[in-house]
Amino acid sequence: MPVPERGSMAEGDTPCIELVNEDDRILWIKDETRNPTGTHKDRAMSVGVAAAVEAGASTVVAASTGNAGASAAAYAARAGLRCVVLTMATIPRVVAAQITALGATLAAYPDRTTRNRMMTEAVRELGWYPLTNYELPCSGDNPYANEGYKSIAYELARDLGSDVDAVVVPTSGADVLAGIERGYRELLAAGLVDRVPRMVAAETATGAPFTAALSHADRAAQERVTVEDTGSPAFSIGSTNPTWQGLNALWRTNGEAIAVDVDDYMTERTTLPATTGFHLESSSAVSVVAARRVLGNARRVVALATGSGLKDLTGDELRQVQISPPNLDALTTTR
Repeated sequence: MPVPERGSMAEGDTPCIELVNEDDRILWIKDETRNPTGTHKDRAMSVGVAAAVEAGASTVVAASTGNAGASAAAYAARAGLRCVVLTMATIPRVVAAQITALGATLAAYPDRTTRNRMMTEAVRELGWYPLTNYELPCSGDNPYANEGYKSIAYELARDLGSDVDAVVVPTSGADVLAGIERGYRELLAAGLVDRVPRMVAAETATGAPFTAALSHADRAAQERVTVEDTGSPAFSIGSTNPTWQGLNALWRTNGEAIAVDVDDYMTERTTLPATTGFHLESSSAVSVVAARRVLGNARRVVALATGSGLKDLTGDELRQVQISPPNLDALTTTR
């Protein structure tokens, strides 16, 4: 990592668990919900906040739909820094509560443009240290923080060796996708793996710029693609433009992008916990659906599960929780 470790909370070292093992084809879930704040963002913020400390910052700021904000708040608290999280009005209430419980100041804005403009002013006028991207279109988050995602590749190589055909990643700005590819490239250069697996960008069909970009043969045309992002239950992914770092990772590995319809991944999100024990947020369900499709043409596939299903529970879901009456008859007639 590019800076000394500071304030680690034992992030990383997450398990890789079989979800499918049929006809010599295996699909693993790399379960990032086991991180301290329930998300992969802890790998990045452990490094990003350390970089902020090295830079002498007293306040860090993050623009986030939720997960990065919670992680930034946790690691800033650990390091003794003030944290400000700028989010959207649509942030799930449970994540908003997590962020404020971790001591951060939370402000919500009606759209990304307004939110990012506020962060730009905070960085330029107040000197706050930026842990995330604040430009539109997005080019990627803090480059120090993004190095933390390389550790996912290190762990996959440690646990599975070179026997991985593809790694499927829920994708927006492609920080994670690009970080995993860089990690594997380092391992290959060091002679620790025999190959770099294909990287696969799993996107929600309501905002899938990488899928649109790869439909063009010309790379210059791919870089210029713009799509409409209409928003979806997978609140932490979806974008209007592909980032160069993501395209580069896909080019280097002959990778692909898969756009998943809302109905498909919401069905996966609903059925997965009751049938497998994995309770994942919507964006991670996108990854699982895409990985199942990749498994049709590959033997060994890893789907990255980036966040817990507790992160995006809606009010309707909470109100619909069914609790059986406290008597034996009711319990024997309930599934």
